[in-house]
Amino acid sequence: MRIETVFLFDLDGTLVDSVYQHVLAWKEALDQEGIELSVWRIHRKIGMSGGLFTNQLLRETDIPIDPELVDRLRRRHTEAYLRHVGGVRPLPGARELLAALTDCEIPWAIATSGRMETAGANLAALGVDPANTPVVTRDQVKYAKPDPDLFLAAAARLNAPIETAVVVGDSIWDMLAARRCRALGVGLLSGGYGSEELERGGAARVYEDPGDLLKHLDEVGGRR
Repeated sequence: MRIETVFLFDLDGTLVDSVYQHVLAWKEALDQEGIELSVWRIHRKIGMSGGLFTNQLLRETDIPIDPELVDRLRRRHTEAYLRHVGGVRPLPGARELLAALTDCEIPWAIATSGRMETAGANLAALGVDPANTPVVTRDQVKYAKPDPDLFLAAAARLNAPIETAVVVGDSIWDMLAARRCRALGVGLLSGGYGSEELERGGAARVYEDPGDLLKHLDEVGGRR
C-alpha cells in the first residue's frame, strides 16, 4: 500500500520573504524599551514563538523576565512589523510550488509560529485565503516551535498521520520540531540559515528556496 505524502509549510522565510522585516520589527520593539541587542542575535531567534523568543532575548541581556514587558514587546513588534509588511513578497517559486501540489492532489497546509495578526498580511501577499486553506497559527496551539504542536495540528487538519508529512522550513526551529514529531524535515536557505545548520537540526534535504524545491519535488515524495 502506497503512503500518501502531505506537505506542511512554515511561512516566514519559507514561502514569503519576510524574515528581515521581522528582525527589524523586533529591533525597533527592543530599542523602544531601551534594550540593546545586536541584529544578528535577533535573527538567530526568528522562527520561535514570540513568547519563547522574547524570553530568550531577555535572558541574553540579563533583564528580568516581566510578563508585562514580554507582552509589551510582542505588541510593539506587531505594530512595527505591520509598518514594514508592505515590502513582503512571496519567495521565488512559492506560488508555483503550492499550485503544483494542488494540481497533483497532494494535500498541504501552513503552520506558522506567528499569530494571525502578522501572518494574515503574509498570507495575503502569498495569495492564500485561510478560509479555504488549512492554516495553523500560534493562536491555535499551546506551544510553538521548536515544540511540534503546530505541525501536529496542521497534519490533523489534513487528516493525515504526522509520519507521512514533509515539513518544509527555513530555520533550525522548524527542523527540530519536525524531528520531534517524526516528520521528514526539508530545509530552505531562503531564511538565512546555512545548509550545515539545517542538516544538524534534522533536515533530510536542503534546497535554496521554494522554486528550487519545486524542481526537485520528486526527491522528497512530491509526486502523484
